[in-house]
Amino acid sequence: MNFRGAIAVSLLTLMFIPASSLTAHAQAPSPQPASGGDAAAQPSQPFSGPSFRKGLWRFIRTLDVVRTANKNFKYRVVNAETTRCVDPTFAMKATFSPDPVGNCVSDKPEKVGNQYTFGRRCDYMGAVTTVITVRSDEAYTELNEVSTGEHPKTDTVVATRIGDCDDGGAANSEKSAPARLQH
Repeated sequence: MNFRGAIAVSLLTLMFIPASSLTAHAQAPSPQPASGGDAAAQPSQPFSGPSFRKGLWRFIRTLDVVRTANKNFKYRVVNAETTRCVDPTFAMKATFSPDPVGNCVSDKPEKVGNQYTFGRRCDYMGAVTTVITVRSDEAYTELNEVSTGEHPKTDTVVATRIGDCDDGGAANSEKSAPARLQH
């Protein structure tokens, strides 16, 4: 497959797979009573990842694809930004889940300082190396790298909490933040 074909496939994949990194980090919890909590939904294993404040979050996502064999030229195929009312801790639970994806089994993350590093994590892009850098309970960066295949990829999400939500907060993520602010 030529490079343009690979880019087209990558773009189509990103457009039609809702489990992309950006979407995964912008998911709201499944509908539950406010007092129900997430612990009851997943009693099997305690969550050992980072925790973040619920609220209005801005996610800036970039996806770069290596174009040349010597890996010195990257082509940016996605540069997207979205703002949503979410609970990023809920999405992190899915990222840190040990459940296999197909034949892919994720490594357990190693925590050093404010970074969580997965040597191999199962993702919609395949097996990726992931580093999540937690700046605070209101900001983090996630870097996913796929080094296998004809065109290695680097997927980066920079997430920052920018405020509180109105009328139900993170429970109503189906409606975009700008639309909520207009009503």
